[in-house]
Amino acid sequence: MTTLDLLIAGVGLVALGAGWRVVTTDQLVRAGLWLVVCLAAVAAEFLLLTAELVAWLQVLVYVGAVVVLLLFAVMLTRAPIGPSPDLDRPVGPSAMVGAGVGLGLATLLVTGFRWVEITPPSPGTAKLLGDQIFRSWVLPFEVVSILLLAALVGAIVISRPQRKAEVH
Repeated sequence: MTTLDLLIAGVGLVALGAGWRVVTTDQLVRAGLWLVVCLAAVAAEFLLLTAELVAWLQVLVYVGAVVVLLLFAVMLTRAPIGPSPDLDRPVGPSAMVGAGVGLGLATLLVTGFRWVEITPPSPGTAKLLGDQIFRSWVLPFEVVSILLLAALVGAIVISRPQRKAEVH
């Protein structure tokens, strides 16, 4: 076991712990901040695996855009900042689903690499990654951007105060 293995395991535990806090906290803003910690830990995992471009894309897209949009929508819709009793759900069902998914992923990982000698992949370039993303995956990117725009417009419409003539 090398130092890199220990670092990967430690950062993975941080990501798991932060992910657990996202699900179990009863405050929406704190859940968003724990999500930042979880996603930053995933970016650190990419850095430890020497995938710098993917790590910075993780930081820019998820930590920088999605979480900021989530927190912006929370603030814009005037959602309760403090503890919300309606966010307090039983942990049992979600823990069972999470454990099942984790067990399935672990089984897939073990069986997928059982008979294969792991060799380091040949290095790619940012040009190859960009070609793949913007040729093969441009439609899903555009769909996600339209979905996020619709969510933002919906948050603005919901948070807008109603005029007396509009009240029924």
